[in-house]
Amino acid sequence: MAQGQRRNVYVVPEARQALYNFKYEVANSIGVQPPADDYWGHLSSRDCGAVGGNMVRRMIELAERSLAGQGQQARPRG
Repeated sequence: MAQGQRRNVYVVPEARQALYNFKYEVANSIGVQPPADDYWGHLSSRDCGAVGGNMVRRMIELAERSLAGQGQQARPRG
């Protein structure tokens, strides 16, 4: 069975497995049944888009929280 085009280049290759797990976690949390065979081509575009959109939304939230936390740290006076 075709696996689609693999053009994605990971900026941080070590994050590949974490992103894979994250995709399935998001799919389950929004009620999309992830494919057992790792081939997402049988799912509707709407479902795949919902998973991707929610992944991006959560990653932005994590980045914003990280940035907000950096601003609250004590800064050295000089």
